[in-house]
Amino acid sequence: MFEGAYTAIVTPFNRNGQVDYGKLRELIALQIAAGIDGIVPVGTTGESPTVDFDEHEKIIEATIAACRGKVKVIAGTGANSTAEALQLTRHALSAGADGTLQVTPYYNKPNQEGLYRHFSAVADLGLPVVLYNVPGRCSREIEVPTIARLSKHPKIVCVKEAGGNVDRVSQILRACSITVLSGDDSLTLPMMALGAKGIISVVSNIAPKAVADMVHAAAAGRWDEARALHMKHYRLFTDLFLDTNPIPIKAAMAMAGMIEETYRLPLCETSDAIKKKLAECLRELGLLK
Repeated sequence: MFEGAYTAIVTPFNRNGQVDYGKLRELIALQIAAGIDGIVPVGTTGESPTVDFDEHEKIIEATIAACRGKVKVIAGTGANSTAEALQLTRHALSAGADGTLQVTPYYNKPNQEGLYRHFSAVADLGLPVVLYNVPGRCSREIEVPTIARLSKHPKIVCVKEAGGNVDRVSQILRACSITVLSGDDSLTLPMMALGAKGIISVVSNIAPKAVADMVHAAAAGRWDEARALHMKHYRLFTDLFLDTNPIPIKAAMAMAGMIEETYRLPLCETSDAIKKKLAECLRELGLLK
């Protein structure tokens, strides 16, 4: 159901710190024109921890309206509380999202049975679920046997692997039949070589065509073309994670004149040294005006 290049879209704020819905629509239009297959709003890159419930729902609604059925929308509706995840997912379902991205509850440290019950309860609502395994941000990994067990649910169709471990692709695909998407831009190509079907990307916020072209080339078996694109953009894939995501990507987009560089505390601007490196990388790739 979910294959290709998906952009984990940033949430643009204006200088006063309010969500800039007009700018969000502009960014999505650029993504669609560049050949991206889908948009993932209010995930990690969309600063979901610092938008309130009303904003969260409005961002999802605005994204669905901007995509107009041209590309898929996987709404970030995960939470530490199963009740909150259910509330947000019900809204995404009624708003017309194509799927939901469900992060591992990241503070209360559920055991594997708790994770199974949590994700199953969300899936029972009927919206296709993308599990989000990101142990670097969470206190738990969704273990492979748990993914295999969850994959038997007809609405749990995909897992976003953002643990920096290419071996997990082989382990998951040996254990069950489920779509795997990379959650790490620099590992997209090696993960696809092992059977992953694409990426939920941070980098595609500023280089959507490059990411889409690389993923589509790999999916079509044009490995030399995909490898060349990977190598050309490898520095970008790594430099955009020199600080906590989404700080570097928003800094880079601001340098390129795409958004205001505005965050919500506790996130704030990165160092001048990192900004210098980012600017050098962007100039190298011709991404600065």
